[in-house]
Amino acid sequence: MTHPVRLFRLAPIVLGLVLATASPAVLAAWDIQQLMDSLAQHRSSQASFVEKKTIAMLERPVESSGQLFYTAPDHLEKRTLKPQPESMVIDGGDLLIERGRQKHRLQLQAYPELAAFIDSIRGTLAGDRQALERNYQLSLEGTAERWTLQLLPRDDKMLAVVQRIRITGARDQVRSIEITQADGDSSLMSIEKLVAP
Repeated sequence: MTHPVRLFRLAPIVLGLVLATASPAVLAAWDIQQLMDSLAQHRSSQASFVEKKTIAMLERPVESSGQLFYTAPDHLEKRTLKPQPESMVIDGGDLLIERGRQKHRLQLQAYPELAAFIDSIRGTLAGDRQALERNYQLSLEGTAERWTLQLLPRDDKMLAVVQRIRITGARDQVRSIEITQADGDSSLMSIEKLVAP
């Protein structure tokens, strides 16, 4: 029978052999830059979504569903189909919201907190780490197969609105976006990529 002390002394040698023969891909840790590079490969995408908003004043979550469209680097469209048709189109620095016959056009530069929030989604979809790090502290958990990217606002004004944003995914696909507001309200958007016909 091998003595435990001998096994303990052999452990570093065995570990060294494993490390020497393992491929670089196996050894490389999954990190934020690898995630960003993977996400940046998509120049456009289309997905369906279901969003549940939990609001303190309401007994039940408010649920909506529809479609999302993204074209790199900065065009994002959210078409809500249920419960009421609504369209939100973000193109560069412009935001257009349509509800029925009402149309509202905003310049994002006039609303820095809103712009920072929108950039959290666009920056993630574009794989633009620099854009994300302007407004957020980033942390990544998990593996390439199943990851969670957490964004914590750097700015106190933004932090007074949004406590954190958690984005989950698998490989190069975003699967959910969870937003926790400073007032305790929250939303969870589940995303399913649509395959082009």
